[in-house]
Formats: sequence, C-alpha cells, structure tokens
Amino acid sequence: MKRVLFISYYFPPSGGSGVQRPLKFVKYFREFNWDPTVLTVDPKFASFPDLDHALEADIPANVRVIRTRSRDPYAAYAKWTGRKKSDAVGVGFLGAEHTSFKEKMARWVRANAFLPDARRGWIRFARQAGDQEIQDSAPFDAIVSTGPPHSAHLVASFLSKKHGIPWVADIRDSWPDVAYAESLPTMRLARKIDLAIRDKALQLAAGRIVVSEDLGTSMEASSGLKYDLIRNGFDPEDFEDVRLIQDGTFTLVHTGNLSPARNPLPLWPVLAAGRAAGKWQLLKIVLVGNVDGTVWESARKHGVDGMIEHIPYVPHEEALTHTCSASVLVLPINRVSNSAGIVTGKIYEYLAAGRPVLGLGDPEGEASQILRESGGGRMFDYSNEAGIADWIDSLYEAWVLGSPLLGASPERAAAYSRRSQTGQLVRMLDSLTEG
Repeated sequence: MKRVLFISYYFPPSGGSGVQRPLKFVKYFREFNWDPTVLTVDPKFASFPDLDHALEADIPANVRVIRTRSRDPYAAYAKWTGRKKSDAVGVGFLGAEHTSFKEKMARWVRANAFLPDARRGWIRFARQAGDQEIQDSAPFDAIVSTGPPHSAHLVASFLSKKHGIPWVADIRDSWPDVAYAESLPTMRLARKIDLAIRDKALQLAAGRIVVSEDLGTSMEASSGLKYDLIRNGFDPEDFEDVRLIQDGTFTLVHTGNLSPARNPLPLWPVLAAGRAAGKWQLLKIVLVGNVDGTVWESARKHGVDGMIEHIPYVPHEEALTHTCSASVLVLPINRVSNSAGIVTGKIYEYLAAGRPVLGLGDPEGEASQILRESGGGRMFDYSNEAGIADWIDSLYEAWVLGSPLLGASPERAAAYSRRSQTGQLVRMLDSLTEG
C-alpha cells in the first residue's frame, strides 16, 4: 500500500464546509490502496469557525493524525478589539461595521500583513512536524495539501522540495481569495506579494487540482500553470438513516454560513409581497448555521424576520436532517466579481437530498449549469424577483396538492460521490508515482 502525507488545516474536530473535502479524501484513500497520514493543527491552537466532534467518527481507524501548535492572530485580534475569538473567526468578521480605529487597523493588518492568509502562524510548526515525520517514518510516496487556508500549500512545497516527494496541491478557493480581497482593505502591493508567494509555491507542485472549471480557467490564466478538475461532492453514507422533520409547513431551508455576500436579498421583498397578497400561508424559512447581522437587517426591513426560524451552527449530521426535510433549498451565490464561476460545496449535498434548489446568482454561471444538468433546480438572477415569486408559487401549489416537486434524481446526483472523487485523486497520484 502506498503512503500519502495529507496536509490540511481544517480537520475534525473542525466543523463547517471546509473540512468535508479533506475528511472524505482521508476516509476513502485506503479503498484505493493508499494509506494516509494527516498533518493538521491542534484544536487548542486553531482558529476554527465551528466545532463538530461527531465528524471524528469518519476518520478511519489507525489513521495517524499529527496535530501541531500554531500562532493565532485571531486571538490577538479579539483581545485588541474586545471581541470574542469566535466572533473574530466567524461569519460576522466580514459583515461587522468595524467603525472603531482598532477594528479598522486590525482589518488592515489582516488584509496586508498575513499573507497568504491569517493561518500563516501554523506554517513553521507544520513544517517542523512534517519534516520530523518524514525522517522518522516509512517513506511517503506523495504529499497532498488542500487550501484554503493556502498556508497549507507553503508547508507542502517546503517538504516536497526538501525530501523530493511529489506533491499535489488541492485548490478549493481562488488564491488570492477574491471574496476576502473585495471585503477587506487589501492594498495592491499586498496582492502582488500574495501572487508571488503563490506562484513560487505552486510551480513546485507535480499536480494541481481545482474544484470548478471556472476556478481552473482563472488560475491557469493568472499563474500559467495547469490545473485538473476534481469537483466537490457528497458522501452517500452521510444520507443513510437521516431523520426527517414533518411539521406540516412549506419550508425554505439554507444550511451553512450566511455572510453579507450571500444575503439572499431578493427573497425578502418576494416573501413580503406574497404575505401581503395572502399567499403561502404555511411557508417558513429555516436558516441553519451562522447568520450575519446584515441578513437580519434586510429581513427586518421587509417585515419578514418573523417568518425565519434560526438554528445556530449544528453538527453536520443534524444539518443534513434539515437539508433533507426541506420543501425548497436556498442556494445564494456570493455577490462578487467572479460570481459566475463560484460553485459552493453545499450544492452537491443539496442535489443528494433530492429537494428542489432555488439558486440566486448568475443564470449562465457554472452552478446554474450543474443545476440544469442534474435537474436539481433553477438559478435566478438577484434582480429577478418576479421569476423567484412565480417558481415559489408553482412549488407551493404542488406541495399543497400533495405532489411536491423533486430535485435531482439519485442517479444524476451519484456522479458527485466523495468515493469516486477520491478515485480521481488516486489516479493522479498513481500516475505521479509509477515506477
């Protein structure tokens, strides 16, 4: 069995969407004759937006997990501004007004001094631990790193170069991160330095992976390097024996963090107009996860905040209960300059749930294409309130008649299973380590 050193900052007990891809790769590696060792951060020194200890059950028995120290700038930020550390790390960080001098200064430092990201304090510790592991253990055939945080790739590039081990970089979000760059006071010089750090590191990789076609195209154009596509997905085993909620309501559900860029802005006036017209009497909205204050402000402005049931962050298993119980799943795409190319990780679990997906974003974008090809739902432009209202009308009417409309079929969703995606990664590793 070949051996791979898998480097990921996010790993259980970390929760949230960023942990699912590395966890599932590690879960299924051995089925393809690869034995993983994980290099990650010790939770005591980590900046995790959420914790989900239940995910630890997915780590295969006897998989070695190396957990290291890290220097945490978020703790310093929280102390400097008088906030809780959870507020500094969580979804509220980008949405808060940050009007005080201390907050503005902290954001400037975050955007321009911590490159490639605020987890760079982990790099030195992870390099030392990885170096020691490679020297002390049986030889590794390959290294895989996944980011963000892209600091993981700087750990991998160092170890790959020092020990001559082929390395594959898994890029889950753009580097530099467009969403953060547009939300923080990022200087042109900082962006230039970040690009230089990226190019120097990724040129050393034997292989590079992206999660969407658009991300691959933009990264290739920016760096001049080749990227292969391995999409995000879902684990069918997570959907076994999911408990369904049946409370007699027509439920619009969003799971995951709702940041300002994902605020489903057209939904609030649409629901206000529907209520004023006496429609959708049994409709409610369920938001599962961290919700930024700007989202609540928008809902209150239109008088529909009373229709919202908010369930703070819950373990992944419980989130899937709400996903599979939904009448409609809401999928807002970040309102940023490259929104057409954004494919959020949750879209695949939405498809696996088989519920219709109401997408908000570019109707010609890549996420919209996935919804069309899978039969999973429809994508509406943020300005198309009439189209959104009409589609909710049709879904609600079918539900009232006892014949609710469905989303993607199990056959169409199956193409996005985590097991098959691990197989794709393994084929790349095998090709790099033959002979």
